Amino acid sequence: MTDVLPELASVHWRPRVDEQRLRRLGLGWTVTTVAHVVPFAGAGIVLVAAEPLAFPVTLASFAHAWIIPELYAARGANVVRPPHFEATARAERVSVGLLGDLIGHEARELHRQTGLVLERGALGVWLVGSAGALLVRKNGKRVLCYCVRVPDPELPSGDRIAHLLLALRSDEAGFATLANCAFSGARWRVRRRLPGVMRPALDRAGAVARS
Repeated sequence: MTDVLPELASVHWRPRVDEQRLRRLGLGWTVTTVAHVVPFAGAGIVLVAAEPLAFPVTLASFAHAWIIPELYAARGANVVRPPHFEATARAERVSVGLLGDLIGHEARELHRQTGLVLERGALGVWLVGSAGALLVRKNGKRVLCYCVRVPDPELPSGDRIAHLLLALRSDEAGFATLANCAFSGARWRVRRRLPGVMRPALDRAGAVARS
């Protein structure tokens, strides 16, 4: 039996995450995206059919239909962008070394290259960063982006990742319940908005999720 994160007491109104709730969450994000895209795309089609000279307005409508989901995906990808920390360079090196003791060789190498730690879980494959985590679902197609706050601003990035990783290992469902979901959508859409250095980590997580 896994431990229950004590921090869950601060969000006692949230139902505990499970497979069914994750599917509902994904469906909710899909419906929200469709609700934003279809009116703009439909308006563009109607305009160009009714008045071909309104083509510039049609392009603007199609642009809105494309940009709105991209903005949501950008917000999701931002959860793993490393924020500014007040830790010294030496503290950063030490923290990364201690983090290396918690993970295997392959995960250490991936972290060295991308800044993210890959962790298999019951809900999917996680990529844990210093301020958030990405959950790649089991088919490798959908990604949930979670923002997680570590309150101490002086903690170096390695300690922050270790803190989140231990919480995830202790209570995966509780971790997903406690974290704030910033976006849920297609992996390709999130990948486009990730910094280039982090994209191989998402590719690797997708491959692991499908295996």
